[in-house]
Amino acid sequence: MQYDAKTPKEYIELLDDDWRKEKLLIVRQFILENAPELEEGIQYKMLCYGSGPSKLFHLNAQKSYVSLYVGNIEKIENSKELLTGLDYGKGCIRIKKSVDLHNSGLEDFVKKTIDTWRAGGDTSC
Repeated sequence: MQYDAKTPKEYIELLDDDWRKEKLLIVRQFILENAPELEEGIQYKMLCYGSGPSKLFHLNAQKSYVSLYVGNIEKIENSKELLTGLDYGKGCIRIKKSVDLHNSGLEDFVKKTIDTWRAGGDTSC
């Protein structure tokens, strides 16, 4: 889904108060707590996190899942182990209603992605 928001605050306000908003806010918290230096903004009608023109994450509430876009998942060390039980493709993690984010490896994956970025590693597509 696309949201015509100009700011992250407006984006969050446009979300329905349902499980997708709850999951999105948890993932957002994982990112902001582990990388407070990342700027939160809007790009491609979704939340984005990065430094200047370079974006590390994009986050969006879809109709049946929350999507976290991360460039190329395989560039992150141990990504398959960290994302066990989650639905993902080359660059998108799809978080469905039944996923317990606090008992998944997603936060560790987010941390590992941030650590890779901080070390100058390439996580892009």
